[in-house]
Amino acid sequence: MRLDVFSEMQHPKERWGEANHEHRLFQETLAQAKLADEMGYGVWWQVEHHGAGEFSYSSAPECMLTAIAMSTKNLHVGHSSVLAPARFNHPIRVAERAAFIDHLSGGRFQLGLARSTIPEWRTFNINPDSTRGQMQEAFEMLPKMWTQESFSWESRDFQIKNINIVPKPYRKPHPPLWQACSSPASFEQAGRNGVGVLGVTLWASLEEVAEMIHIYREAIRKHCKPVGEYVNEQVAFFTFVHCADSEQEAMENGVARAAARYTSGSFTFFEAKEAFIKTAAELEAMAKDPAGGGLTGQYLRKKDPNAPHSRAQRVIGRILQGEDVPDQEVWDVLSEQESLIVGSKDQVRKRLKRYESLGIDALMSFHQVAPLPHEKVMKSLRLTGELIPEFTSPKAP
Repeated sequence: MRLDVFSEMQHPKERWGEANHEHRLFQETLAQAKLADEMGYGVWWQVEHHGAGEFSYSSAPECMLTAIAMSTKNLHVGHSSVLAPARFNHPIRVAERAAFIDHLSGGRFQLGLARSTIPEWRTFNINPDSTRGQMQEAFEMLPKMWTQESFSWESRDFQIKNINIVPKPYRKPHPPLWQACSSPASFEQAGRNGVGVLGVTLWASLEEVAEMIHIYREAIRKHCKPVGEYVNEQVAFFTFVHCADSEQEAMENGVARAAARYTSGSFTFFEAKEAFIKTAAELEAMAKDPAGGGLTGQYLRKKDPNAPHSRAQRVIGRILQGEDVPDQEVWDVLSEQESLIVGSKDQVRKRLKRYESLGIDALMSFHQVAPLPHEKVMKSLRLTGELIPEFTSPKAP
């Protein structure tokens, strides 16, 4: 398994402080990327969000990725992911920008595509029913734009005739393709397309991660019709990683609060808060019932309310409803389900090995989370990076 870095460029108000706080965030992000390059991380993955406020300042990731590429030597730069519906990013513009960054990085560029979600669809006036189809068309068009001197495409959404899209990528035949995936359908689609997976499931248990990987591998094996000139069959997953000298230091750094803040911010931004609260309330009711909600209820829901993943959902639901849950309780339940990688180097190593055992090719380590101070993020990147010699394969495609 390879160790990568995932960046949202989160910037909560309590870290603003001075007039140039946005500029400071940009400089800190560049410093973190330079350190990642020095430590030997594989890929720096930069997310794309619009109108996300404190949750993510990464609204023009192609600009940040260019800056990172120009100031590093070995680190690959990955757009994770370009929002593919054409009102966000027309496929021609995606092809052009990707080829430019590929040249400026010397062939170190990785390109992911995503559908996005409700709030961003609304902001850009996008019909949700069109998003999966437009993303599929983008996957099919991009390799052709990169490799053909004369490109044409005719469909309901795109009419393109005999255009030579330039520049062509530096890397031949083209940069690796990836898809952001958060549901079984998206994992299957990625496998059918022969593109890599960027797993973005929030707080998924390791068992759920394994199931998603199985769906993807089966789709690759049985139904793959590559959209590109070659198959990228790597699987990458992101999770919160914070390494300190001890678990106690990690707690004092504020990891429990950071994890809770990220969860609350993500479910709020993606407008999944109400649905999550409802599910958490059902689990809470089942847990309080002496019969655990009854055998029938448990059978129908196929959930154990006291399983680690369900206990985490219950606590997060309380946080989303405004309850001031103690940091220690938050940490206990999130740590119990093993989806977070936090603690000393030995503890981080052990949990990285658990992910590696699932067959993941890359762990996108998410260090810069919510209110964690820059110096603590840098220390976490450095300490985790010292483990990289144990996690060096496979190389970025």
